[in-house]
Amino acid sequence: MNSNFMVKVEDAKLPDVQKALQAAGIKVRSIIEVHKEEIKKEEPA
Repeated sequence: MNSNFMVKVEDAKLPDVQKALQAAGIKVRSIIEVHKEEIKKEEPA
């Protein structure tokens, strides 16, 4: 069975995600980056 998932990550790059999935025994057919957004961190007042 093939499944499609969207995963949002903060501190990982595409190869890191692929390696982590493969290390968990998940066969990865492809990974496609669909959107990049910059996360703004709020500074303490």
